[in-house]
Amino acid sequence: MMTSTIFLSLLLALLPCVQSEITLIQPEAETGHPGGSLSLTCKTSGFNLGSSSMYWIRQVPGQGLEWIVYYYSSSSNNYAPAIKDRFTASKDTSNNIFALEMRSVKIDDTAIYYCATDSLFPYRTYGSTYRPLIFGAGTKLTVEPRQKSIVKPKLSAFYPPKSSSKDAVQAAVCLASDFFPKDISLQLAFGDKPKANVTRPSVLKPDE
Repeated sequence: MMTSTIFLSLLLALLPCVQSEITLIQPEAETGHPGGSLSLTCKTSGFNLGSSSMYWIRQVPGQGLEWIVYYYSSSSNNYAPAIKDRFTASKDTSNNIFALEMRSVKIDDTAIYYCATDSLFPYRTYGSTYRPLIFGAGTKLTVEPRQKSIVKPKLSAFYPPKSSSKDAVQAAVCLASDFFPKDISLQLAFGDKPKANVTRPSVLKPDE
């Protein structure tokens, strides 16, 4: 009987140190464009998402952690001023997903976004009780300008009128316009003369 009592006492003493394994799984990286929309997701397990407080916390490169969302329910939540009216958090309890819908994103929104929740068991220290946060691994969000598609240049050639004078200086003009990217390489040829390579629209004399 004494052995059973001691074993039960040890078991009860160890219970506060045991937690279900809380997991918060986030995509490694996402990419967005200024003015666009996207969604960050956090797959949860090991606790009841519906009855838990959830958080989104971000870290801009070179800066400290920045709390941006506290969310318990659609009627109990709080958003940081920098993202209020642009970001909306939600819980999908049937799939255990905590999400952050992001609209009108800015380049300044580039950061690592962490999903977080409270620990299942409170800790007591110096007479105070608190629940430390448990973080996901984070999603690296990069907001970058859209890449313009390649546009071939419009080419126009202008030739000088014929001249009977052998000493007259004449020039042919090749105009390249409406193209992207702005770097361009042109190759010009005049009859049997060697081809000329230039890196920008230019004016070349026939014997150059």
